[in-house]
Amino acid sequence: MKKKVAPSNFNSKRSLKNLFLGVVLLATIASACAKNSTGSKSSTDQTDKSSQSSSSDQVTLTLLAYDSFTPSENIFDAFTLETGIKVEIALGGDAGELVTKAALTTGNPQGDVLWGVDNTLLSRAIDAKIFSAYKNKNSDELDETARGLAPNNEVSPVDTGDVCINYDVKWFADRKIAPPLTLRALTSASYANLLVTPSPISSSPGLAFMLATIAEFGESGWSEYWEQLKQNGLLVVDGWSEAYYTEFSGSSGKGQRPIVVSYGSSPPAEMIYASPKPETAPTAVAALTCYRQVEFAGVLRGTKHEREAQLLIDYLTGVTFQEDLPLTLFVYPANTKAKLPAEFLKYSMRPELPLQIDPKLIAENRTKWLDIFTDKVLR
Repeated sequence: MKKKVAPSNFNSKRSLKNLFLGVVLLATIASACAKNSTGSKSSTDQTDKSSQSSSSDQVTLTLLAYDSFTPSENIFDAFTLETGIKVEIALGGDAGELVTKAALTTGNPQGDVLWGVDNTLLSRAIDAKIFSAYKNKNSDELDETARGLAPNNEVSPVDTGDVCINYDVKWFADRKIAPPLTLRALTSASYANLLVTPSPISSSPGLAFMLATIAEFGESGWSEYWEQLKQNGLLVVDGWSEAYYTEFSGSSGKGQRPIVVSYGSSPPAEMIYASPKPETAPTAVAALTCYRQVEFAGVLRGTKHEREAQLLIDYLTGVTFQEDLPLTLFVYPANTKAKLPAEFLKYSMRPELPLQIDPKLIAENRTKWLDIFTDKVLR
């Protein structure tokens, strides 16, 4: 992302997102009304299910997630039917903001489960003791490399994706300019004033992009690279949504900048949500610029419903929920048994050798690197 944001909007995606939020609100109100009017019948029905405990029947879990967490509307119905536990989604900004808030309330959380901490932020979350360790029942089915990033089961991997340079295909074709295919190319005068990125200080994809440059140019060269980007007219904004929806020319926002830090799965989202659907994706990805992002979900330490929260982690890592992810959040499921839709595979781009940095190295240097970024780019 995760991502984590959901990777794209595509002609009508912003209105779709607003519609989704409205649907969630209406569904919440309707659920409350239904509970008031049919409470005793619902209670009777639930006790007939031998798999449910009386304590779980009355529990409503709060799932904290980033703003672009948009799974299918009724995705938690099967979980509620099986367990009697209801799920409410509370959106809380970008993944970076989400982790910051969770760190401030560690031990006394505002929810029960958190979705969306990624490998760029994982060490920070673990150091802050945000999570209560739990090995989910689907652990053996999850991507082994992703699972290894949290060897003590502090969190469970739920999806993977790649943060990459995206570009507006038509913009470059109309001007007969070759698009940038490497990180180094972005410093060329040919791409002056064309790139927009979310800030690594406030955005997880922005942080992933900064880490990509550190992986590419090393400790001795990455800060100089950012100085060159700044001199070449780089625009830094707070979050991915602003970068993609407002500033990027290839999205529905129709901004002025044809190069943006986004996701390797943005092109399929552009195709799937476009109306009418174009013959080819209007955006493309520079494969050599990608940084692999892994997103996790975990039980928040201090929840009053720890066992119920663990059951939700089981559901989030199970095939039913995992197969919903490609066409809603536009990420790859962490569960290796989940099937990928053909239309997602057709248009998505999965780099063979994505850039990566060991989370331990990130933990040791993140603060220093962000201080350097602030000094070189924002001042």
